[in-house]
Amino acid sequence: MKSPYQIIRRPVITEKGLGVKETQSTLVFQVAPKATKTEIKEAVQAIFKVKVDSVRTANFPGKERRRGRFAGYRPDWKKAYVRLKSGEKMPEYAQNL
Repeated sequence: MKSPYQIIRRPVITEKGLGVKETQSTLVFQVAPKATKTEIKEAVQAIFKVKVDSVRTANFPGKERRRGRFAGYRPDWKKAYVRLKSGEKMPEYAQNL
C-alpha cells in the first residue's frame, strides 16, 4: 500500500486553486497518476486530519516542449479537487504568498 505522501505529491498554488479554496472550501493537489479517488480521500484525511466530502480528478497529458532543434515531452500528471465537509477547518499550506 502506498503512503499518503506518495499519493499526494504537492498542492497546486495558482489563482484558480486559491480562489476555489476560499469560496468553495476545496483543496487542489497534484496527485499520483494511478491514484484512485478513494486513495486520495484517505490520504488527505490522514495528512490534514479533516473530513473529506468529495473528490474530483482531472488528467493532463504532457505537452511537447522544444529548445531549439531539441524536442521533448513534459510528463503526464493528475490534479485532484478535494472538497471538505462543511464545518471543517481549512488547512493552511499557502501562507507565505
